[in-house]
Amino acid sequence: MKTRLRAMFCDHLSIMRGKYLPNSKIGDGDTRFCRSVFGTHYDRDLLDAPGSLVKQGMPDMELRWQHDDIRDSWHASTKVVLGDLFDVEGVPLSLCPRGALKRAVSAWKARGLTPKVGIELEAYALQADDRGRLMPYDAPGGVVYGTGPFADPLRFNDRIWAMADEMGFSLDMITAEFDSPQFEYTLTFDDAVKAVDDIVLFRLMAREIALEYGIVLTFMPKPVAEAGGSGMHINFSFVDEAGGNALSSGPRGGPEHMNDLARGCLAGVLQHHKGLAGLIAPTANSYMRLQPGSLSGYWQNWGGDHRNVTTRISSEGGAKARLEHRMADASSNPYTSVAAVLQASLLGVEKGYELPPMETGDGFDRTDAREGTAIDLKGAVNDLERDTVLAEAVGAELVANHVFMKRKEVRKTRDLEGDGMRDFYVHFV
Repeated sequence: MKTRLRAMFCDHLSIMRGKYLPNSKIGDGDTRFCRSVFGTHYDRDLLDAPGSLVKQGMPDMELRWQHDDIRDSWHASTKVVLGDLFDVEGVPLSLCPRGALKRAVSAWKARGLTPKVGIELEAYALQADDRGRLMPYDAPGGVVYGTGPFADPLRFNDRIWAMADEMGFSLDMITAEFDSPQFEYTLTFDDAVKAVDDIVLFRLMAREIALEYGIVLTFMPKPVAEAGGSGMHINFSFVDEAGGNALSSGPRGGPEHMNDLARGCLAGVLQHHKGLAGLIAPTANSYMRLQPGSLSGYWQNWGGDHRNVTTRISSEGGAKARLEHRMADASSNPYTSVAAVLQASLLGVEKGYELPPMETGDGFDRTDAREGTAIDLKGAVNDLERDTVLAEAVGAELVANHVFMKRKEVRKTRDLEGDGMRDFYVHFV
């Protein structure tokens, strides 16, 4: 079999869409898709969402890529590439999540700063029982920070690691999380677009490899009601024009040593806390995870080395200085989520928002913060729609499309609970 190309993009629902193309397309290239993908919901309901042009003939859009972005894949005789979306006139498509991230990066670069991003993903492993029902993967010796066969009897994570090495992903860690069978996957810092490209492809690769072992690896925020949630923590910093870490004030980190840039970024994500939730915790299932005292990013607060705040500033300084935003989950589109966090941070720097005091409570029994996210998707979408400043920064039409689709999702999921809600999402996220 000749080598073929798998050309893909990550859509508004964080679903990977693509085509297999012949060997002749391996180079600078393009292919067309129906633009009304952006009106398609999880259940394949086709909706006239803003920008999807469902009732304007369902026209084409174009996916374009460059040869240097093509890479080997985890499937034999197949290369893979991610591209940018354009309309048929050659104008960048406003609905393109990858385009939204590139706009955020450009806005920071205009200030002489290059965003660096490292993403932590959490996921649950499920497998079908004799009756076809999805149940937690049987890992009887699984413990937090567990490694080896007691945490992963089938050793599917060994295969994921090996293939990640072959593909050139820079894995920082794989480990078992607090609730078995939950796992954490962390990729090292890189330029923002490269880092998110990697996490999008890594997530797809991990799910497809796990499926070969009979495992449904799901990144949805709360697939097991009685267990903890799964997040997508966004770690970020900035490189200045001299090559230094602009968040660093010296060899030591933490709240006592943070500089004005760090303060501005923190103030920005706090100011837009409620609006961010509607974009980066975007499913009904997200609000089973986003709860007080759940280490999930519910509270509008910040702190130092404190896992029960939404944004923490690392105790490491120098080249490793960074902020960690803990609200997002991987049912969101990673491009949109990182774009939103970077844009909220930039708004804090540019508008001079006031930074409230650091959280001093433990986050379980006592919390200084009095504001949190909405308690459900409906409320979060309303908060996002009200935050017109954030919406304009991320992309007004992208956000309008998102709000429309998520309001439909509220109706689709309002009577779902337990396995019913899990099954609505689990094969897509």
